[in-house]
Amino acid sequence: MGSRKVTSWQDKNITVAGLGVSGLSAARALAGLGARITVVDGGDSATHRARAAELESEGIAVRLGDADTLPDRTELVVTSPGWKPSSPLFQAAAEAGVDVVGDVEIAWRLRGPDAPPWLAITGTNGKTTTTRMLASILTAAGRRTAAVGNIGTPIVDVVLQGAAYDVLAVELSSYQLHWAPSLRAHSAAVLNLAPDHLDWHGSMDAYAADKGRVYEGNTVACVYNAADPATEDLVRAADVEEGCRAIGFTLGTPGPSQLGIVDGILVDRAFVANRQKNAQELAEVSDVTPAAPHNLANALAAAALARAYGVEPAAVRDGLRAFRPDAHRIEHVAEVGGVTYVDDSKATNTHAAEASLAAYESVVWIAGGLAKGATFDDLVKKSAQHLRGVVLIGADRALIREALARHAPEVPVVDLDRTDTGAMEAAVREAAALASAGDTVLMAPACASMDMFADYTRRGEAFAAAVRELADGRA
Repeated sequence: MGSRKVTSWQDKNITVAGLGVSGLSAARALAGLGARITVVDGGDSATHRARAAELESEGIAVRLGDADTLPDRTELVVTSPGWKPSSPLFQAAAEAGVDVVGDVEIAWRLRGPDAPPWLAITGTNGKTTTTRMLASILTAAGRRTAAVGNIGTPIVDVVLQGAAYDVLAVELSSYQLHWAPSLRAHSAAVLNLAPDHLDWHGSMDAYAADKGRVYEGNTVACVYNAADPATEDLVRAADVEEGCRAIGFTLGTPGPSQLGIVDGILVDRAFVANRQKNAQELAEVSDVTPAAPHNLANALAAAALARAYGVEPAAVRDGLRAFRPDAHRIEHVAEVGGVTYVDDSKATNTHAAEASLAAYESVVWIAGGLAKGATFDDLVKKSAQHLRGVVLIGADRALIREALARHAPEVPVVDLDRTDTGAMEAAVREAAALASAGDTVLMAPACASMDMFADYTRRGEAFAAAVRELADGRA
């Protein structure tokens, strides 16, 4: 399952790009295998210097303040996921004939002969939830597993533990897949595809192609979203092992080789005898929390991967029942005066916000932030029927306001021209004034958070705190 291009790391000169979590993990792991490591990072803050001092005490060289120049005698560059392919360091590596790979590629090459198989998950939205759902199902089946990759413990650290696991649930970003040419999963899923990170990839085609790498060399199943033809196209384009099957998931009645939903039951028509006629019940819709449409799609994808690995139906049910999503993912915060308040701060792009808005009938929407080059016309057109009011915050809120004026001019809009720490509290107050009993106040910004908050977690925490103040009558 895939090549191991490096048979010995002893005395190999390796440059690691970035002092983040994955960079530190890769540097230490490879140094422990005898490689000569130089870590480069353009930063030179107190935090950078503290991390550099730690590594230097372990015999690892660090160069701060210059991330563009390739160190002498470099034989391999290991990059952190966020570094763009156009970075000068990588251009210098290409000119010198030096390969650039990521931490996922290093983890793949470090696997031992008895390494556990990888069940891999990517997509524009839902990756973390689906990966954790899959890990919950595998655990319910009695398998030793971990949710790794773009989530939790660095994947290099997990791989070096080897025999501690039977199988790994691996979340992979498009960045990670771009730098992982040798990866060959047991089975993999692309949950959905929508424009995102195009500033990094350069085009939608390049972004989709990197997502599609997750299918290369699959041995058992390529899981795709029947409602998103682009994901099936990636399966068709993939070079897989003989006998690997295309398995679809759908929120409707499944056809042969699909998983879907019939009368409130999640069913399997892929991993059953005589799939032309038979279906296997896996779980009830009520076993999935929350049972929003996009989360049911996540559950079906996780179930498909688990079934591809041989997990019994009862474990799918038990794993889904046991699973609870991470914070800030369509998280119920409170009900105040008959109005439900929901935190979906993780909806940082239009595709995620569209799925979130579709889950509720009558919404007062809190939106805005950094658009990252996104446009909002399609989102507003598709979601207008659900909107009872909108409160806009953040640097690029005008883009959403203009889309609302074009496609939902009858919806009342409050435009908050402020970015101070009290802005979220004001947004919640304004949303409460627009809402009536039976409505949902949904914070699904469709934008990144860094104009006002350190990350989407801090934004979600600010929303929840403002809702609690409202409930306590202090707002």
